[in-house]
Amino acid sequence: MRALGYRTVDALVEWLSDETAPALRRGERDDLRRRLGAVPAGSFDAALRALFEDVLPYGSRSGHPRFFAYIPFASTWPGALGDFVASAANVYAGSWQEGAGATQLELQLLDRFKEWIGYPAGAAGSLVSGGSVANLTAIACAREALVGAMRDDLVLYASDQTHSSVGRAARVLGFRADQLRVLPVDDAMRLEPDTLAEAIAVDAAAGRRPFLAVANAGATSTGAVDPLARLAAVCRERGLWLHADASYGGFAVLTDRGRAQLAGLADADSVALDPHKWLYQPYECGCLLVRDGGSLRRAFELRSDYLRDAEATGGVVNFGDYGLQLSRTSRAFKLWLSLQTFGVDAFRAAIDRTLDVAEHAAERIRASPRLELAAPPSLGVVCFTRDDGAVDGLVAALEESGLGLVSSTRVDGREALRLCILNHTSTEADVDAVLDFLEDAEPVAGPLRHERDAAVAEELPLFARLDPFEAEAFVALSQPRTVAAGAHVVTQWEMARELYVIEAGRADVLVGGEVVATLRAGDHFGEIGALDWGHGFARSRAADVVADGALRLRVLDGAALGQLLSRFPRLEDELRREAHARLRRAR
Repeated sequence: MRALGYRTVDALVEWLSDETAPALRRGERDDLRRRLGAVPAGSFDAALRALFEDVLPYGSRSGHPRFFAYIPFASTWPGALGDFVASAANVYAGSWQEGAGATQLELQLLDRFKEWIGYPAGAAGSLVSGGSVANLTAIACAREALVGAMRDDLVLYASDQTHSSVGRAARVLGFRADQLRVLPVDDAMRLEPDTLAEAIAVDAAAGRRPFLAVANAGATSTGAVDPLARLAAVCRERGLWLHADASYGGFAVLTDRGRAQLAGLADADSVALDPHKWLYQPYECGCLLVRDGGSLRRAFELRSDYLRDAEATGGVVNFGDYGLQLSRTSRAFKLWLSLQTFGVDAFRAAIDRTLDVAEHAAERIRASPRLELAAPPSLGVVCFTRDDGAVDGLVAALEESGLGLVSSTRVDGREALRLCILNHTSTEADVDAVLDFLEDAEPVAGPLRHERDAAVAEELPLFARLDPFEAEAFVALSQPRTVAAGAHVVTQWEMARELYVIEAGRADVLVGGEVVATLRAGDHFGEIGALDWGHGFARSRAADVVADGALRLRVLDGAALGQLLSRFPRLEDELRREAHARLRRAR
């Protein structure tokens, strides 16, 4: 056992120390199948060699200092050793009876987290696999605490910057497409309290039961932080549960800048955190904290005959009663070893350094003749564009160069390049090297998505730009509809998936009762609600559309629109860009 362990550690140290490897290396499935299929059974050394030659090289390098794509995941060696200990000892941390030491260690770490974000001592929580499970657990807890069993009238709210895991959680928990309101954000990508309050009021007046809102405490796409304290006030006044998704940005509270930006986090009823992000832990390590600790236990605790001997009594905790998992190992070992080895101040300093590097990146972009910020930089995320509109081709060119890696996102419907500066080893020089490359690089054909036709004239009506094949498909899939003068075609905040094109007549677009636009023959509307936000959910309608005289329309329902967009990807890019432009004008 010692000999195998020494050889494994030596191989790991050598692999981690390789500074020549790229940030990402793709693999071909047939080649990998052949390689792994040729590994002989019966030899640990042969299997270990295959791991380091035929598995680990084909993927992303967690510690590469110029890995700025998605969310970097540079971890710590003590954390990895903590995982090794928990795995080798096969620690069970689902009950106090079988894992008192592991349970107490996790409780003490959770106490630290509660102190850092300003939660009371009576709050409770659990270490989970990541932010996705933390968000799902929070929604389930809120539903159980406020209303009990699933009901058809329940409504939850999120902004269009909310992480996709919220949509996935809602779908898994049985919420239909019309029970998740996806609300627009302001120019800083934040959910305004007035927007939330208005949507809640409309649903309550219609006899629905608003029960939960999700706030971003560091949106994954842009790093944006919603006005947490003011959203919490809206939720308290109207009897809703506020869940703060701080999976990306939450541990920035360890720094003065982060604490100021995340003001109001302690006002949320529950908070999702991810130690495998800004606490630099190996996957998997997420966290959920709930202000009313009893509600978390009540939501998940069940009695079982065969577990009678392990039931929690005398004030002890069974973490199997605080979430989805009964069989669970300890995610606390790695966290505790890391924090004890380096001290909290080392993590605080590392977060501060990454924020400094992100500020440097933003200033470098502002000073560039070719690059421009696409959104306000926030919590280490910097989104920007280049003057020629190239995105996917630049992502692919940087990957091909081996210099580093960035990813792309959408900001107000437009594609943008995105730097996520989280790695504690990244420096200003690393950022400069990547930005220098992106300023002047020739885009290459990327593997990611269909490129938008840059020559399309944005000022023309969308469907005037259809080629004959697209126009024929549109006519075949759409249905005619006539609307009387003064009738509402679309009502603000409703959930509907139709896309409309005006064949004849005019329609007024109203926000808050005020006409903000008039649409005529050839114009389209409804794309904001028609386009899928994720997991079958859509944005709420952003405005009223009222017929100004008799109106003749062509209408695409959600299924027909999906068919059209799958055949003609260019149309989806056009519709999304127009949707975000209209959202901006409506705000």
